[in-house]
Amino acid sequence: MSRLQVVSGKGGTGKTTVAAALALALATEGKRTLLVEVEGRQGIAQLFETEALPYEERKIAVASGGGEVYALAIDAERALLDYLQMFYKLGSAGRALKKIGAIDFATTIAPGVRDVLLTGKACEAVRRRDKQGRFTYDYVVMDAPPTGRITRFLNVNDEVAGLAKIGPIHNQAQAVMRVLKSPATAVHLVTLLEEMPVQETADGVAELRAAELPVGKVIVNMVRPHVLDEAAVRAAAGDRRKEVAKALAAAGVSAPTKLVGPLLEQAAEHAQRVELEREQRAVLSKLGLPAYELPLIGEGMDLAGLYRLARELRQLGKAFS
Repeated sequence: MSRLQVVSGKGGTGKTTVAAALALALATEGKRTLLVEVEGRQGIAQLFETEALPYEERKIAVASGGGEVYALAIDAERALLDYLQMFYKLGSAGRALKKIGAIDFATTIAPGVRDVLLTGKACEAVRRRDKQGRFTYDYVVMDAPPTGRITRFLNVNDEVAGLAKIGPIHNQAQAVMRVLKSPATAVHLVTLLEEMPVQETADGVAELRAAELPVGKVIVNMVRPHVLDEAAVRAAAGDRRKEVAKALAAAGVSAPTKLVGPLLEQAAEHAQRVELEREQRAVLSKLGLPAYELPLIGEGMDLAGLYRLARELRQLGKAFS
């Protein structure tokens, strides 16, 4: 199983929620998972109903079987200070650079530096071992940037390695890419059964494959149940309208005849949605990737809903192996 699970998706598809649920699912049976946020939105803290995450690895949840979920909000400036200390032993000199604005300049102006630092920190957590030689974390789950930026975000280390032919920066970039382009990594894309998210998913898969980055699964989020299909709507709208009215009356509905028309309109809209979703599933099937569907949680997403999604992911079997 890939130890670095990268989760991306078009905005609004619930990628952060899926990443959090995946971290919980992977942390079952005594496993330890690190959930990493790279966009500075503190979405993980909100989902787990905890205070804003600092730049340190903090335990935020316990999964079934005693597994633990840790979380880290990676800050590019702090990551650069770590980098300067690791490779150049700058220590207090690095902090002085921060005071004069050099760190902020490097992380916002220098091309690619910010993404190198963010991906590099996550890959360091993947490689890290304890004194006994065991991996510190069984899995690292990254809540990554949206699909439109994911390939450039992950592949930027190749660009930096091409600019810096030798030295620590080159070596760091190469080490990161060895993790990101290996079986240790899987990039999952979250989508909805709607035209725009599905098209962006298809484009993202094509870009990832062109960059030789390992594509994992397609996760279809917020799937609503199917109640009626088009054939059922046609049957009810035809010569069976009286039967529909009788069924409503038998159920104790007052003025059932007046409700038949509005109910059939809603049923027709439902059937149209079912057909559109069928078309989008057909598009996703052409990608040649496993697709897993998560249900829409109607009561809204809270901590209980997050644990429910984690159970759904576990019930998919070895979906992320």
